Amino acid sequence: MKNIKTLSFTIALLLTFTLTSFSANIPAFYSAGKHTGTIKSVKELVKTKLKENNFQVLGGYYPKGSTSNYVLAFTNKTMKAIGFSVKEYGIFGSVLRVSFKKVGDKVEVSFVNPEYFFRGYYMSSFNTYKTKLLVVSNSIKAVFKSLGNELKPFGGSLSESELKKYHYMIGMPYFNEVVLLKEFTSFEEGVAMIKKNLTSKKGNTRKVYQLVYTKSKKAVFGVGLLDKTKGEPKFLPIIGERQIAALPYEIVLIGNKAYMLPGRFRFAFYYPELTMATFTKIMSTPGDVEDMLKGLTQ
Repeated sequence: MKNIKTLSFTIALLLTFTLTSFSANIPAFYSAGKHTGTIKSVKELVKTKLKENNFQVLGGYYPKGSTSNYVLAFTNKTMKAIGFSVKEYGIFGSVLRVSFKKVGDKVEVSFVNPEYFFRGYYMSSFNTYKTKLLVVSNSIKAVFKSLGNELKPFGGSLSESELKKYHYMIGMPYFNEVVLLKEFTSFEEGVAMIKKNLTSKKGNTRKVYQLVYTKSKKAVFGVGLLDKTKGEPKFLPIIGERQIAALPYEIVLIGNKAYMLPGRFRFAFYYPELTMATFTKIMSTPGDVEDMLKGLTQ
């Protein structure tokens, strides 16, 4: 089955790369400039500004296990409320990330464009919460503008219509075509199992953050994938380390079922400008990530 998925991923890329739309106008990422200091000092500055603007910092980690990069996850009341209210898999949209990358003697601060993220993850539901989500988006951008630099887009872009029903091409999955990792006997069993495996760093994974809501029986876990042969040390040097705010990967628990976004959706979504040739170099990665996350549910 894994080989079949890998083959279909490769064939799909080869057949329709030239059909990629070039009418995009919403960038995937913003750079908030390069700043004097260490990753630790710049990170603490950003954490302070996020907290001053009523954002909750959930946790962070060093992707690849390298101290030259760091990712910080954050949310706020509106993001959590909408993420946990949207039917099906809205919980994936409840957490955003900012990255810190050492560039020479400075640190570049970059983040996922909130509007890009919200439109792609909420699809048609975006319009239902549009006003509130754009307020959050503008608030996040204001936080990073306050660092003193103009925000500069990078990493490619997609149009509003593309984001609403995003998939890379025919035969590739949509956002809501999630992967079922495990069906537990209860929500509580699922939370306990995932927490246990993350605490033991099973498969060389790391718990970056967690949001667990027992009453609504929904949870999301941010997972660092540090395995040298299958995880971030393998795929990041190929697809690009400037976009590390795309990480960490997520496991969500809804009721007694654990899910992940399919790699063939998630990698394409966060790297819209990558060429077919580059994507074919990570053709085994979607299956590898699925195996690693599935291992955390066993």
